[in-house]
Amino acid sequence: MATGASPQRARQTARKKPTLEQRIRATEDRLEIYNLIAGHPLSADTGADYYAEAVYVEDGVFDRGTNLPGAVGNRAIAAMLTSESHQAAIADGIAHFTSLPHITVDGNEAVVISYLQILVPHKAGEAVEVPNHGASRGYHIHRVVTSRWDLVRTASGWKIKRRTIRLVDGSEPSREILRTALTPYRRRR
Repeated sequence: MATGASPQRARQTARKKPTLEQRIRATEDRLEIYNLIAGHPLSADTGADYYAEAVYVEDGVFDRGTNLPGAVGNRAIAAMLTSESHQAAIADGIAHFTSLPHITVDGNEAVVISYLQILVPHKAGEAVEVPNHGASRGYHIHRVVTSRWDLVRTASGWKIKRRTIRLVDGSEPSREILRTALTPYRRRR
């Protein structure tokens, strides 16, 4: 005990420390959430509708903004992956590439903020040879969006309640999603 600290203060400080069980649960939550978010590009690039249906709650929402249609309900969201247009994008070589997500867990809810790049094969131009990696025309970054994933803990694990994406184009909606991750760090003035 530090000099000058009362025994009552020491007990209060000790009570605020999370238990080992709480720390393990927090770690397990984060790992499950990382895998949940990491599964999105894999399911999008393979058309794995069963994955989307499993990871969204029944009345989940996918909000793509005003320029692209979204969906409500885990089955409708899953159906987007098997649509003719999405299957054509897969056949053309689309690749969803995500950033490391920022995760904030608050009890049985979590908010995840991340970037998503949509890459497509560059079909024009000369191929470039990279030693030990072959030749390729490379990829074109089709778009970059910010993603906000609102998650809820269910009896079968973490699930997506709502996903909101906004195009990174210098507009406020995209920056607002990013600010969400930083809110806990804001100093009170």
